[in-house]
Amino acid sequence: MIYTVTLNPSIDYHVWIDSWEEGQIHKAQKDRKVAGGKGINVSKVLRNLEMDSTALGFVGGFAGAFIADQLERDGIRHELIKIEQESRLNIKIKAHVETDISGVPPEIPAEALAKLHGRLDQLTDEDCLVLAGSVPRGVPNDIYQAIMKRLVPKGVRIFLDASGKALADGLAERPFLIKPNHHELGELFGVNILSPADAIFYGKKALEAGARNVIVSMAEQGAVFVNSKAAFAARIPKQDPVNSIGAGDSVVAGFLYAYEKGMELEDAFRFAVAAGSATALSEGFCTHEKIKAFSPKITISRVE
Repeated sequence: MIYTVTLNPSIDYHVWIDSWEEGQIHKAQKDRKVAGGKGINVSKVLRNLEMDSTALGFVGGFAGAFIADQLERDGIRHELIKIEQESRLNIKIKAHVETDISGVPPEIPAEALAKLHGRLDQLTDEDCLVLAGSVPRGVPNDIYQAIMKRLVPKGVRIFLDASGKALADGLAERPFLIKPNHHELGELFGVNILSPADAIFYGKKALEAGARNVIVSMAEQGAVFVNSKAAFAARIPKQDPVNSIGAGDSVVAGFLYAYEKGMELEDAFRFAVAAGSATALSEGFCTHEKIKAFSPKITISRVE
């Protein structure tokens, strides 16, 4: 079974307006409210690809009830732990440029965190676990590392999509996959990553630090993949993105789907890149049809 953990889920409130001017009243052209959070996004993409997962995390109040209800309506299994404080509301204003307002996270009580650990301790070597997104108040900053310390020795395959200290600390626990973008990978090693060659070089450094597979997304420069056996670079045609939400999560979900289906490494990487690109270039998350349409546009080269 595949499990996704979203410690800090949200309602993402998208509002489209003609233009933005501070201090003025704006009339929305349209709006949309969706359950958000990186792990939840992974579960949504997997559902689109007709692969089951179970979403774990914390929810509270009206916003938490909305999140749980939407997952149920979307056919996504969840075991969300209820808390007293309200889950956060993120506002995404879409005008000539997009502006995001990230809501205030709730504080997670110790007993709720203990429940999550107890549920995760039931996972076995037949399970995959996605750890993704920000850490709310009341949760130790090393939570991802602590989870991996408990589960990696049991053979659980961990997909870690984090940045900063959470990524740096997590590498020592040998996650199955990490997926930083080039800025996050550069931050990890204190450098600027300007090219796919740079990303491959420092991706190999991440392997030396403990990661088993590394995908680095590089916006219009495509993406790279490295592990102990191979390194690939993917080039994609330049197109203006339509959707900034969930492209990286779609890469994670795409690779996880391909891995579970037993695809060869190069094909799995192509599928993951096509999934991320298909999400970025359309409203809503990728589907099999969108991935199939975009996949031939990707050029994959093996790098020695």
